[in-house]
Amino acid sequence: MPLEKGSLVLINYTARIKDTNETIDTTYEEEAKKQNIYDQTRKYGPRLVAVGEGWVISGLDQELLKMDVGEKKEVEIPPEKAFGLRDPSLVKLIPLRKFGEKAGEISVGDTVEVDNRLGIVRYVGSGRAQVDFNHRLAGKSISYSVEVVKKLETENEKIQALIERRFGQDSEKIKFNLSEGKLEVSIPEELFLLEGIQILKRGLSNDIFKFIPSVNQVIYTEVFVKKEN
Repeated sequence: MPLEKGSLVLINYTARIKDTNETIDTTYEEEAKKQNIYDQTRKYGPRLVAVGEGWVISGLDQELLKMDVGEKKEVEIPPEKAFGLRDPSLVKLIPLRKFGEKAGEISVGDTVEVDNRLGIVRYVGSGRAQVDFNHRLAGKSISYSVEVVKKLETENEKIQALIERRFGQDSEKIKFNLSEGKLEVSIPEELFLLEGIQILKRGLSNDIFKFIPSVNQVIYTEVFVKKEN
C-alpha cells in the first residue's frame, strides 16, 4: 500500500549526478567514506522524512508517495524537480572592491557571500568577479537509489525521531514523557547555551503539533543536576 502524505518514514538513499555519476549525498557511512564525501559531524543512518511535506526535493517526494515500506527503487529526478533549472540572470559581475580586504584572495571556484547570498566564483579579471548564484546542482538531473526502511507508527517513536531531527546528536541527552495530551521535554543543563536553542524548541513544537494530533501542549523543562564536591 503506497505511503500517505504526512507519513513519517525512515529512508536510506544514495544520490548521484546523472551525467557524471558523482555521488553527492548518501545515508550510508561506508559509501560516504568510499566516495570521499564523509562528514564526521553528521550522524549516518536512515533519514526521517515526512512524505509529501517538502523535506526532500520535490521529485523524490513524489516518488515516495508511490512507494511502500521495504520497497527499493531507482529513480531519476529532472532538474525542474530537483535543484531547479539554471537561471542566467543569477550570474552577476561583482566589483572586486565589494569584497574589501579579501578582494586579493578571491579565486575561481571559491564560495563567496554577497548581499547575504552565497555564490560560486566562475571568473576573475579586469577588477571584477563573475559570481554564479544558482544552486551548484541547478540544471542537473539527479539519480536516487532509495529504500523506505520503516514507517513510524507509535507516538513515542515519532517524538524521538522528531527530536533527533531538530537536535541531531544532542537528542540522546534529551528525555521526554507523554501523558494525556501533554508532552514534557526535559533539556539537560549542558544544552542550555546551544546555539539557536529557542528556535529549535519552537520548531520541534510545531513538528509535534502537526504530526502527533493527540498532543495539545509541549512543556520544556530545564534540568539542573546537583554536582558532587
